[in-house]
Amino acid sequence: MTTIHLTSFFPASAEVLFDLARHIGVHKESMSKYKEEAVAGTRFGLMEKGETVTWKGKHFYRDRIIRMKVTEMKKPELFIVEQVQGNFKSLKHEYHFKTCENGALLINLFHYEMKHGWIGKIIDRLVLRRYFKNMLEQRNQTIRNYAVSGRWKPLLNK
Repeated sequence: MTTIHLTSFFPASAEVLFDLARHIGVHKESMSKYKEEAVAGTRFGLMEKGETVTWKGKHFYRDRIIRMKVTEMKKPELFIVEQVQGNFKSLKHEYHFKTCENGALLINLFHYEMKHGWIGKIIDRLVLRRYFKNMLEQRNQTIRNYAVSGRWKPLLNK
């Protein structure tokens, strides 16, 4: 199993980051390069514990579908989404939020295991690890843009 650990500082409260990170529209915008769309389950607004969302997007020149479920949530400190259906043997994304001076930290722990044995491990080392790290950084940049600009206020009604 591969784990990507990414820690990012945001000049915003943990509460705002928590809601932005689980907002379907923010996710969709952050993944616009991949044409990701929520096609089933929770398709708008904030994800809650026990809910699923099915994403359809274009990755590696192919349409991909993955169904994710929020398996754990402790507002505003933690939420976890896990693959229910998709291309991976397993996939789990943990979002941890920590208040700090002048803002908050978002800690992404992204765990996944490829199918296809040793071939999957080679693909992971050569391509996938960097691909996912770039996606997480891009996602965090979109969250940062919302948090800093104040665009989150109408989304979250705060």
